[in-house]
Amino acid sequence: MGKVIFIGAGPGAADLITVRGARALARADVVLFDALTDPALRELAPNARWVDVGKRGFADSTGQATINALLVRHAREVPLVVRLKGGDPSVFGRLEEELEALAHAGIAGEVIPGVTAALAAAADSRLPLTRRGGGRSVALTTAMTREGALRGGRGADTEVFYMAGRQLAALARRLRDAGWNDDTPASVVSRAGWPDALASMHCIATLGQASVLHSGRPTVVTVGAGAAALAAMSRADSESPLLETGQAQVETPSA
Repeated sequence: MGKVIFIGAGPGAADLITVRGARALARADVVLFDALTDPALRELAPNARWVDVGKRGFADSTGQATINALLVRHAREVPLVVRLKGGDPSVFGRLEEELEALAHAGIAGEVIPGVTAALAAAADSRLPLTRRGGGRSVALTTAMTREGALRGGRGADTEVFYMAGRQLAALARRLRDAGWNDDTPASVVSRAGWPDALASMHCIATLGQASVLHSGRPTVVTVGAGAAALAAMSRADSESPLLETGQAQVETPSA
């Protein structure tokens, strides 16, 4: 009987995986990988069998029951199976269901954390999620429920919404309904953690403008204290509307 290690691949480029994750991946006999993991990670385990079990949104390319069965089957056949998940396995990664499937089959499991998209978005936009004195709490949520309902809550100083890119104008309305003011800052980052990441700064009143810029790209929206522009950034923006932060572009559109 083999073992399964769940590894967070990080939110984008291959070098965002942790050192521990990379070392464990290199020992894998079979790798079950998500759709958004960087193909360059294959270089870390060139002799492993790689099995695509990716999903896109709520339209499953590979059903969860199938993934569970594959984990169990391969763990019975080889010493080490790696379940490679985008971001961090414990954040919107259905980790609970897969751990339960292993437990029911009597198979050992281990979890190696990874960098989640909210942290990569904060890095790409140069906007810290927590702020001294005014941003003490952060909430992570999916913008859309499995039933297709759009969520817009206010449970923390900073709210981060995953998978929000297609309905930014509607999200802004939900945020107003939840009690956020129109002038509340909002940051939108698409392809967080990748070399072509895009970050744009808005307020709730202008959030819908980001839809065109980020169209068709995995998107993270940060609202509240963690989206407020830094004083130094505000001065730079007054001189130039487009900045480069590392390899990510940060754009501040007009209201």
